[in-house]
Amino acid sequence: LLEEIAHTITDDVWIVAPDAERSGAGHSISLTLPIRMQALGPKRFQVAGTPTDCVLMALSQCMTDGPPTLLLSGINSGANLAEDVTYSGTIAAAMEGTLFGIRSIALSQVRAPGAVADFTPAANWCPEVLRKVVSLDEWPAGSFININFPDVPVAEISGVRLTTQGQRPPGSFSIMPRVDARAQPYYWVKIAYTSGNTIANTDLHAIADKAVSVTPIKMDFTDQAWRDKLAAAMV
Repeated sequence: LLEEIAHTITDDVWIVAPDAERSGAGHSISLTLPIRMQALGPKRFQVAGTPTDCVLMALSQCMTDGPPTLLLSGINSGANLAEDVTYSGTIAAAMEGTLFGIRSIALSQVRAPGAVADFTPAANWCPEVLRKVVSLDEWPAGSFININFPDVPVAEISGVRLTTQGQRPPGSFSIMPRVDARAQPYYWVKIAYTSGNTIANTDLHAIADKAVSVTPIKMDFTDQAWRDKLAAAMV
């Protein structure tokens, strides 16, 4: 779907994507394993690695004539809201592109945990939203855009909102113990998003209100207000 949408704004579309799902990969790099890549056709490659690996491979091995003017990551099957940003491989690819000075956008289709994603909202709203953000004359260095599409019928979408990153109450992840056929323990991470903290103007609030969420994210994580207080305490 993202390939089709990308072709609405340019004819020069390259695909360098993981060969399997990499949910929860975060901004990880394959430092202790070799990275293998297979060409599937012109400008189409699959990588046995993380989304961050894909960006590195695209820039150093695929697009050797020059970097892209735009990096699109997704469209992820599932939300990347609030603290998801720190876990998400989809977000990580946009982060890596940003570090290279490339305009980068992460896109996700919200769905309930364990449910099958309906990409119809993304298919209908992504082209318009993408054209608007791509048309920006100024794009600050060190920043990228995180877009989430609500899991509702297209007719119920309330519009597009510029949002801030929200924060869910703690407890969305839990450990589920199991025992295998050889009586050895193993564990699954279970996702059950906790409700609450849908503060106005946040990405969580927009999605709860059936709107498309567009959040500008900075790579600089520094807490400037706390830094000033720490400076006074460390004199």
